[in-house]
Amino acid sequence: MNIKIGLAGNPNVGKTTLFNQLTGLNQHVGNWPGKTVEKAEGHLKYGEDKIDVIDLPGNYALSAHSIEEIVSRDFIVDEGADVIINVVDATNLERNLYLTTQMMELNANLVLALNMNKFAKKRDLKIDIKELSQLLGIPVVEIEAIDKTGKEDLLKVVKEKVSKPTQSSKKLVYGAELNEHLIELEEVIKKDEKLLDVPANWIAIKLLENDEIIKEKVVKSKISNEIFYEVEKTNKHFKDVFGESSEEVIANYRYAFIDGLLNEAITRPEIEKPTITEKIDSIVTNRILGIPIFLVVMYLIFQITFTISAPFQDLIEQGFGILGNGLMAWLGESYLSSFLVDGVIGGVGGVLVFVPVIFFMFLMISILEDSGYLARAAFVMDRVMHKLVGLHGKAFIPMILGFGCGVPGIMATRTMEHERDRLLTMLIIPFMSCTARLPIYAMLIAAFFSAQEGNVLFAIYFIGVVVAIIVAAILKKTVFKGITSPFVMELPSYKIPSVKGILLHTWEKCSGFVKKAGTLIFAVAVIVWVLGSFPLGVEYAAQESVLGQIGTIFTPIFAPLGFTHWESTVSLITGVAAKEVVVGTLSSVFGVAEGGAALSVALHGIFTPLTAFTFMIFCLLYVPCFAAVGTVKSETNSWKWPIIMIAITFVTAYVVSFLVYNVGVLLGYG
Repeated sequence: MNIKIGLAGNPNVGKTTLFNQLTGLNQHVGNWPGKTVEKAEGHLKYGEDKIDVIDLPGNYALSAHSIEEIVSRDFIVDEGADVIINVVDATNLERNLYLTTQMMELNANLVLALNMNKFAKKRDLKIDIKELSQLLGIPVVEIEAIDKTGKEDLLKVVKEKVSKPTQSSKKLVYGAELNEHLIELEEVIKKDEKLLDVPANWIAIKLLENDEIIKEKVVKSKISNEIFYEVEKTNKHFKDVFGESSEEVIANYRYAFIDGLLNEAITRPEIEKPTITEKIDSIVTNRILGIPIFLVVMYLIFQITFTISAPFQDLIEQGFGILGNGLMAWLGESYLSSFLVDGVIGGVGGVLVFVPVIFFMFLMISILEDSGYLARAAFVMDRVMHKLVGLHGKAFIPMILGFGCGVPGIMATRTMEHERDRLLTMLIIPFMSCTARLPIYAMLIAAFFSAQEGNVLFAIYFIGVVVAIIVAAILKKTVFKGITSPFVMELPSYKIPSVKGILLHTWEKCSGFVKKAGTLIFAVAVIVWVLGSFPLGVEYAAQESVLGQIGTIFTPIFAPLGFTHWESTVSLITGVAAKEVVVGTLSSVFGVAEGGAALSVALHGIFTPLTAFTFMIFCLLYVPCFAAVGTVKSETNSWKWPIIMIAITFVTAYVVSFLVYNVGVLLGYG
């Protein structure tokens, strides 16, 4: 049979690790239909059955406060999943089970996957699995998502629950006071059968929680006035009796239910020892040491990335060189050989040479993310962000994601509660140096700064962060005035990253880069070759070509930055589509199929060390790629903010590059 299961749980409980463990390479990532929330789907074979697995967004609740929460509950309600596997952290059950209770309210066919049991045992927490299962009324399976512990048991229970679903709401007990009023409200709701596509009890709870989506649904009912009258009466009663809103009363009853469970099912040590996580955090989140440690970690990443990737780059470079020379020898001087060697191999191959740099950079960042350290980086940056910018540390999480790609970084701003903070963060994410820019840095650093590779790359990334903070501070004092609210950030336990998970994550990002090289970069490479080959009779990519004339027209704009050659201007224009195209364009223009050393020689004809560094700064800061601009349009539902982003990034890039170049000249580096 075909079985559909959803993986649900809080962030940082190992849900995605379990997803990778179950599905391996049999997975793909896209977006939910009509939504900009990422959707990860995979499948596996279990006996004769095919199991489709959907990794739901990490949530703490199933309210209507964020699009991720709405996507998760819509999946449970509407997608017809056979089973929902609720992954929970055994060391943090009180917090994790809050989401569990809300899925039980929906009467979901639940299986509880109890993860991180090794950590719980180290803390001397004794969990009675049978008792917990009996009290919840759903199966509980011990697993370790990082390896295969419990995997077979989990799949076996899932298979059983497909044919024998659990009525998970049966064991949910919230106390006489709340239950009495929920029953009264349920009786009214049940008068309209059109509302009963979901449990009446759940609708009652959501109405008392002031859920806008459910209210919109009930408004259409023929008995909406009667229902809302009962809701208002209950709200007033709870305010009079408890002095709290209905939403607070329901949350208190959920936690009371959870406390009762844990008192019965968990035995805790009389004195809890400090955990390894707490010991490490006393150092890495220290008020004085936190930021220096973060800077050292990032510096080491850049050094390691360049050192390890260099031999692999040389191999790829030699391979493309042999391929280009072979094609020229076979086809001779012709438009076809020029197209294949100068256009395709020069444009696409010149970018693919830098795949090792991107692979190892993503590998390093994946290790930091999966180990739990990146959350600490956001935490230690909170104080700096607050003082200098007026944004809280939560804004630094999308900024860190921007180091990988600006698109998910922009999408991650949804977690920010205030619209002005969200828009401000969105506008500064392009200053974070995404991996699409890495080939540009790798190309110019190899040509001009080979003795200081890691230092120069670290400086580029550091400048991006500093510029982002300065621009944010200016915007906060002008366009986005207002007081920033405090926030609470969860710091997950440290764990040894899963090798499989890290490699899958790295492979996903690198394969995306290679796909882009095969599509967008290829298309731009073809356009560059055509423009460089016409009018017929001119030497390929000469200044007399259409490409050369376009570059010549716009070069005076960039001359104050030290970019006085049309080749660099053309690469900046094509780089607006995707930053990797800058390298592909230069490789194609110079007719350097193999990239590497030959490209470095060509670059010395249009750059000096100072102008090369300035060029990297400009590429770091100027207009983001089409995909990032389109994402801002999608997230804000307006062209206003993408246009503002384009203007801010271009002006900032120009001003900073102008200062870097001219100060460099004054200091004698020209």
